[in-house]
Amino acid sequence: MKKLVFIWILLALLACSNKKNVPDVSSIKVDIQTIRYEKDFFVLDTTHLDIGLQNLYEKHKGFSQDFFFNILGTPPDSVAKDAKLFLKTYKVIYDASSIKFKDFTSNENAIKQGLKYVHYYFPAYPLPTRIITFIGPLNSYAGILTPNNGLAIGLQLYMGKDFSVYQTDEVQNMYPSYISRKFEPAYIPVNSMKNIIDDLFSNFQDKHQNGGQLIEKMIDEGKRMYILDAFLPYTDDSLKIGYTTNQLKTCYKSEQNIWAYFVQADLLFQNDPSMINTYVSDGPNTSELGTDSPGNIGLFVGWQIVKKWMELHNKTSLQQLIQTPSKQIFQEAKYKPH
Repeated sequence: MKKLVFIWILLALLACSNKKNVPDVSSIKVDIQTIRYEKDFFVLDTTHLDIGLQNLYEKHKGFSQDFFFNILGTPPDSVAKDAKLFLKTYKVIYDASSIKFKDFTSNENAIKQGLKYVHYYFPAYPLPTRIITFIGPLNSYAGILTPNNGLAIGLQLYMGKDFSVYQTDEVQNMYPSYISRKFEPAYIPVNSMKNIIDDLFSNFQDKHQNGGQLIEKMIDEGKRMYILDAFLPYTDDSLKIGYTTNQLKTCYKSEQNIWAYFVQADLLFQNDPSMINTYVSDGPNTSELGTDSPGNIGLFVGWQIVKKWMELHNKTSLQQLIQTPSKQIFQEAKYKPH
């Protein structure tokens, strides 16, 4: 019995040692509160809408302007009219979200934990102090960073892949199943961190270093994936990269063949935008690599190159990673999977 216990302890220690070095962020304090904007919006009395909207604006001054003018795209002279139509059209989604997200605590905690890692790696970065949930148009944002230190999350795109509204022809035309399968609550922390990473890149990346070649675009995406992995070290890689579990396993098994395809087809230094999009945008698969491959295969390749480079430059900070030109990373990594 003692031998069996020892084996389990040894396996656990090996598992920990195989995991990348994850810093201890338990002492980092993150103050953040969740505001359920949709709850205040969808209880508006449409018979006294002007008064209700005025009260809504007073209660949520900063976000209300973002919501109506940026998210809903409402002209200033038709706010009441458009709000009334939206309340009627999206009530079914709001009602379902009230059940699905009756308790938002688990998502808040996951985001809060991610923000601790953000602060650890980027201590000068101003963290959001509010999570604002809302229901927006289906063809609009799933999440945005607001100017007033808010992280706004559109629950209409996190209702679960089997949500009936997603199965309609209209929504399937906007979001085929390879996209809508990611409309799960588990993607809320992932996409929240992606918004912050986009903001970090806009702050730190040299605007002139974004090259137009495929290899540069893949590595740029790989940088983002590497940083996302640092912010969410215990989240499944398949969630972070947006592949199915089977697709990610297939990529690792076929890593050498995937790289050989790009090299032999002489694709790495191509700069045709339509060709580049084939490999760095979402899709049901990458047709040249088979039906079991994911779309956005360039993200996987770029991530592996960045990991290889960071192994060789293990004293490099994440800010330095952002600022290092992608072509330089490619040249120094000497990536060649076996």
